[in-house]
Amino acid sequence: MLLADHQITSRIDAGDLKISPFDPARVQPASVDLLLDQFVRVPASPGAEIDVAQVWAGHTRIAEIDEEGWAMKPGDFLLASTVERIALPPDLAARVEGKSSLGRLGLTIHVTAGFVDPGFSGQITLEIANLSPWPIRLRRLMPIAQLCLTPMAAVPQRPYGDAGNHYQDQCGPTESRYQMR
Repeated sequence: MLLADHQITSRIDAGDLKISPFDPARVQPASVDLLLDQFVRVPASPGAEIDVAQVWAGHTRIAEIDEEGWAMKPGDFLLASTVERIALPPDLAARVEGKSSLGRLGLTIHVTAGFVDPGFSGQITLEIANLSPWPIRLRRLMPIAQLCLTPMAAVPQRPYGDAGNHYQDQCGPTESRYQMR
């Protein structure tokens, strides 16, 4: 079950769900549109092998989307983040979904990590890939994804903000911390 538009705005007005900055015009029937922030992470050493048993910090480098945008060639992959910082209460989980208009161009917005745990706080990192045969130009502040909110059947005993969650309060596109698990 997803929250409807009026339920989303009510939870934000009540202050237990936080989306900042929040623009009521971006609330859709069952989601909130999220915008693309200006910073991205791209592979620091294209072609280098990554051993998932030893993912090294710094396997990506930070770059900025300028006024001309960021051209993604076919097959390109990058990490980006939403402008919005969210804070989910312990009774709500969320899914990040790509915009269908972008998907129809061959742009994936989250390769596998579309789930947001209850209790999460921070900017959402997006795993963006160009699966199309064309270069696609990304623009700062473009609507890039949708946040869909789902009530939990019960409040978890250990919401995401408890100790050991290595993406809590992330700011900007955050590279893999798989080695920290």
